[in-house]
Amino acid sequence: MASVTLENVSRTYGEVAAVDQINLRIESGEFLTLLGPSGCGKTTTLRMVAGLEKNTGGRIAIGDTVVSDAAANFFVPSERRRLGMVFQSYAIWPHMTVFDNVAYPLRIRRRPAAEIKERVMRALRLVEMEPYAERPSPALSGGQQQRVAIARALVFEPEVLLLDEPLSNLDARLRTQMGDEFRQLQQRLKITALYVTHDQAEAMALSDRVVVMHAGKILQAGPPEEIYRRPDTRQVAAFFGTPNLLDATVKASRANGHDAHRLTVEGEGWSGECLSGAAIEPGAAVSVMVRPESLALADSGGAPAGLRWSGRVVQAIFRGSHRSVTIQTPAQKLHVDASPLADVAVGKSVTVTAPADAAWAIRR
Repeated sequence: MASVTLENVSRTYGEVAAVDQINLRIESGEFLTLLGPSGCGKTTTLRMVAGLEKNTGGRIAIGDTVVSDAAANFFVPSERRRLGMVFQSYAIWPHMTVFDNVAYPLRIRRRPAAEIKERVMRALRLVEMEPYAERPSPALSGGQQQRVAIARALVFEPEVLLLDEPLSNLDARLRTQMGDEFRQLQQRLKITALYVTHDQAEAMALSDRVVVMHAGKILQAGPPEEIYRRPDTRQVAAFFGTPNLLDATVKASRANGHDAHRLTVEGEGWSGECLSGAAIEPGAAVSVMVRPESLALADSGGAPAGLRWSGRVVQAIFRGSHRSVTIQTPAQKLHVDASPLADVAVGKSVTVTAPADAAWAIRR
């Protein structure tokens, strides 16, 4: 498998920069996801790697081979880049059988018939579709069509696999199942994968690293848990779920291990401790992020060395696995994911607590 390197890559349309000088390296065998809202540049980035769009600036390399260099006016066409692609629509040909769909990339490369049969059946075996080889494509379910699309992308042993929201047409249950199956397949084959999605949960479940994009730029890149728990900016924090972001002032800061600092902070009607990625001087303004699932409700008491707020319940919605509870505090409303058995009648006075390790400060 091969790595993918983007150096100062841009794509402009007139005066509009769809992708603006991004630098990114996908290691060999890595599963990397481009995540962001519609129009952030993630699909344009994938299409430039695929050779379906020309970058107007910068350079792209697959392994040690440069495939596009805007300054040198050099461009390798898509069909010569040894890339497999799976699209949102699957692009399964309805007039072909499953076997013929998967065989197509080999036939246009004029491979011998015996080789085609062996490689197609091997690819179908990988995605557990071997018994369906002679079935007409329209007779397949959505999940089966997606497996055929993956087999077709893998059949000619590409160096890199590109996936553009391949799960978005499936229902929620099947999307989770197919995502888990695909991740297991990718890890088993150790194939380099570049994945595009706007679904945060999908990105976290599948990826070795997530790259959050906005307005053609990379906001943050790192392991999913790091980005979720330790965002660099309020914008990155807000993109994942519905975090509580509270304004506060730093009162003290001290080292807390090799990669974090422990802050004492104070907000309107509350105070306590939280973590940050760097030392922040006393008096600095910060936003303290606490995820709803990290908050706990109590009738009284607190969280030593953590954070605590007092307030009253203004809304409680039963969601089966938990209750979404809104608490009005002197600072602001807090969103809490509480136990489905929690006593959270509207109007009840409660204490909301969070351990210091679950609260993350972002400089404002």
